[in-house]
Amino acid sequence: MQRLRLPNDRGSASAQVVIMLPVAFLSFLLIVQFAMWSHATHIAQAAAAHGLAAVRAHGGSPADGAASAQGVLADLGDGPLRDANVRCERGSETALVQISGAAKQVVPFLSLPVHAEAAGPVERFVELGR
Repeated sequence: MQRLRLPNDRGSASAQVVIMLPVAFLSFLLIVQFAMWSHATHIAQAAAAHGLAAVRAHGGSPADGAASAQGVLADLGDGPLRDANVRCERGSETALVQISGAAKQVVPFLSLPVHAEAAGPVERFVELGR
């Protein structure tokens, strides 16, 4: 059995590949970019949690929290979180650690911001019987 060909059907597979291949690559790169952003967000949240543990401890300071958060970021090396900025505050009742940066770019011209925040009460000693 022979297949019938239409005279204007020549080269249609090439045109489909030329159109679909860039769309497929872009879809794949967008998925990888989202994974990078998600991983960078988790790294920032872990660093904020470590910083909060240091800043809210009895006798802790914002410098201790910033050093702890920077230590976590340094341990993770040159990962998906770029240009990380650590900000720590400690009041009389609460402590706050904020980390901001950007996820590593996979898709050109697409820069996704990363922000993580951890807050909690400051530890303090209370005398017995009070």
